[in-house]
Amino acid sequence: MKAYVFPGQGAQFTGMGKDLYEQSPLAKEMFEKANEILGFRITELMFEGSDEDLKQTKVTQPAIFLHSVILAKTLGDSFQPEMTAGHSLGEFSALVAAGALSFEDGLKLVSQRALAMQKACEKEPSTMAAIVGLEDNVVEEVCDSIEEVVVAANYNCPGQLVISGSISGVDKACEVLKEKGAKRALKLPVGGAFHSPLMEPARAELAKAIEETNIVKPICPVYQNVSAKPFTDPAEIKENLIAQLTAPVRWTQTVQNMIADGATHFTEIGPGKVLQGLIKKIDRNAEAENIGQFQQ
Repeated sequence: MKAYVFPGQGAQFTGMGKDLYEQSPLAKEMFEKANEILGFRITELMFEGSDEDLKQTKVTQPAIFLHSVILAKTLGDSFQPEMTAGHSLGEFSALVAAGALSFEDGLKLVSQRALAMQKACEKEPSTMAAIVGLEDNVVEEVCDSIEEVVVAANYNCPGQLVISGSISGVDKACEVLKEKGAKRALKLPVGGAFHSPLMEPARAELAKAIEETNIVKPICPVYQNVSAKPFTDPAEIKENLIAQLTAPVRWTQTVQNMIADGATHFTEIGPGKVLQGLIKKIDRNAEAENIGQFQQ
């Protein structure tokens, strides 16, 4: 079975999507529609912007979504997903690619999500850190033992887990985790504590927008971050999308479940090759490739 996966924040780069815009009339039309919806020319920031421009959450999230979704649309009849999934933000791309969400509604939600997360970050300084070389349960136990907000946020692959919380909570956890034998406990250059209880204001704000958005039954199961399980029921998809902001991204479990359910080939669509790398670490026998550019 063909599985298509979509990247999240951190995969952005200057020039992303420019080849699509210049070589595909459909892509150009979709990018111009996006400029109109967002109320600013995101294409200029994607194609010519600095790293700093692209790091702004309000730019990063729509930019990665646009690159992934428009690239999938330009594949035409060769794009026949039998299951999809996305990492954090990538879940919105996965839902549009599977036909559960329209392009326009997906972009509006991603933009609202980015602005809500930005506000939550400004409200309370917070951060995330990558922990390498420890079992998941060790990381979870250490987070539970810290008397500040710090939780397991991204289960990326065995031996690589991202924690998220208050700055002092993450700092304390990193110290203890190093003592426990972590090969690395590295703070990430992110705006805040994504996928933690500190995103509650953003979750509450986004919930209303998601509830009001038309989501229909997708053409194939979408494996959602919150439980790593496949969903096709629109009401359940909405519930999971709302819960996603404060819940962990169970990427390891998602890929394992997709393989158990028959996935034989994974194609990552969008900028970077992060997910392709994680999939190979989760299961070295998995076939995984990346499509990051316009296909002639």
